[in-house]
Amino acid sequence: MPGDQPKDRAFVDLQPRLFAVAYRMLGSVSDAEDIVQDAYLRWQRVDLEQVRDRTGYLIRVVTRLCLDHLRAARTMREAYPGEWLPEPLITPDATERLDRDVSVALLMALERLSPLERAAFLLHDVFEHSYDELSQTLQRSQSSCRQLVSRARKHVEQVKPRVSVDRAHGEELAKAFFNAAKSGDTQHLTNLLARDVQLHSDGGGKIIATLNPIYGRDKVTRFFTGLARKPSAQQTFTRVICWLNGLPAVINREPGGSVQATSLKIEDGRIVAIYMVRNPDKTRHLEPLLS
Repeated sequence: MPGDQPKDRAFVDLQPRLFAVAYRMLGSVSDAEDIVQDAYLRWQRVDLEQVRDRTGYLIRVVTRLCLDHLRAARTMREAYPGEWLPEPLITPDATERLDRDVSVALLMALERLSPLERAAFLLHDVFEHSYDELSQTLQRSQSSCRQLVSRARKHVEQVKPRVSVDRAHGEELAKAFFNAAKSGDTQHLTNLLARDVQLHSDGGGKIIATLNPIYGRDKVTRFFTGLARKPSAQQTFTRVICWLNGLPAVINREPGGSVQATSLKIEDGRIVAIYMVRNPDKTRHLEPLLS
């Protein structure tokens, strides 16, 4: 871990930004933390007198480590069972270290890009790097980098900007949704959900989850009322209301002991999207919140 030496202090100052780059690239809190730690170990072998731009240097290191990670994990990502959702990130306390939007919708859009497109888009459009800096980081010509950014934009331009939700109102809706879903209150669910609501669920093949998204208020309501009729739904649940990826969310412990994170996208006072992360590998870091 970084200490008090000048080189360590330089790294600590940049660590939040490095994490921001890695998390957006990988969609995983744990993997992003591992990448930043790897970058720190490499930083220890660098002669500071030979580094003119510490920020640029370290971001290049983190980006290239992320690209290597994505290329190595490509087959695993392509074979991922069911729908992939990003690993939940606790916010809003962490939003300052992430600079801008870390919405689930944006991260899911980035997941559909190639590693190079993702890196080019994030560094240029999100972190405002010049094409000259981008060229140095990706080791591609500026012309090639412009093409990468242009292609990436076409994939993510459909993602709506994050809608700001009042904290108290968001948490109130999260509590109301959780209670209605667990009790199977059809009328209450109908009142909370938008007509074109979407339900996305990620079990990672390790815990039961819907393999495909569910669309529409009637189908989503039937899904939750069906779950409420199961005997396990009558058990007492440990839960906490928080904010994940800038969205009001409920973290709860399931009857089998696993942790589930459910985030809600809200527009015009109704829930338009529900993101349920059930994969235990992606919710393990949330365990302390339930202790």
